[in-house]
Amino acid sequence: MTLSIGTKTKLRNGVEMPWLGLGVWKVTAEGEAERAIHAAVKAGYRSIDTAKVYRNEADVGQAIRTCGVPREELFVTTKIWNEDQGYDRTLAAFEESRERLGIDVIDLLLIHWPGKDKYVETWRAFEKLYADGRVRAIGVSNFHVHHLRKLAEASEIAPMVNQVEFHPLLTQKELLAYCKENGIQLEAWSPLMQGNLDIPTLKEIAAKHGKSPAQVVLRWDLQHGVVTIPKSVTPTRIAENADLFDFELSEEDMARIDALNENRRFGPNPDEFLF
Repeated sequence: MTLSIGTKTKLRNGVEMPWLGLGVWKVTAEGEAERAIHAAVKAGYRSIDTAKVYRNEADVGQAIRTCGVPREELFVTTKIWNEDQGYDRTLAAFEESRERLGIDVIDLLLIHWPGKDKYVETWRAFEKLYADGRVRAIGVSNFHVHHLRKLAEASEIAPMVNQVEFHPLLTQKELLAYCKENGIQLEAWSPLMQGNLDIPTLKEIAAKHGKSPAQVVLRWDLQHGVVTIPKSVTPTRIAENADLFDFELSEEDMARIDALNENRRFGPNPDEFLF
């Protein structure tokens, strides 16, 4: 597919979501989120990914209001945390997030983790929020195939997005294939492996294309049909992470990066993150 920074993927309900977004995990210092989001918007980003547990929804909302781009041009994601799961608590937590962000309608709402045993109940609240027009799209985060299958059996609306840890050391081929087969857009968090990019194969491919290993990994995401949301607070790095659209990885490049898989996680395994 031909890609540009303005290119979007169309979710199963017709809502368009940018292929590239800015993650703001751990962006909590005073003014930091606003500076990062302003730099991202200047570089062409139109998607911002936050969550209650990041403790920066209010800062993100302020940045959205001051970034110089109309609200309707931005795609804003937030997430329901584990302690807020369950039907009634989810509805209340959504309203709290919406108020912190200062946004009437959230573009994408995700269940942050499947957790222990409440995600089906939580999803019923998501379906209500979607039916009521409070959110434009609903999805999940950190769901394995078995979580998605259980949700499919118990719900009327399937998730539109599954945001998971996805990178060259954790290629999640079964999950990617399941999501593609079932119309669920996969989205990569921690695509740059928390900076663990000192890998000879990535360096070689980067040198061949005159790019950085980070740019190669993000391009690899996109060519796999995976939305990617690298996190940075440095304007030069934010701009560099968006400079992905003037080169293309070959089939050989893609296969070499795929072969780096070690099923290695830098974050928790969703089957073990139970509370």
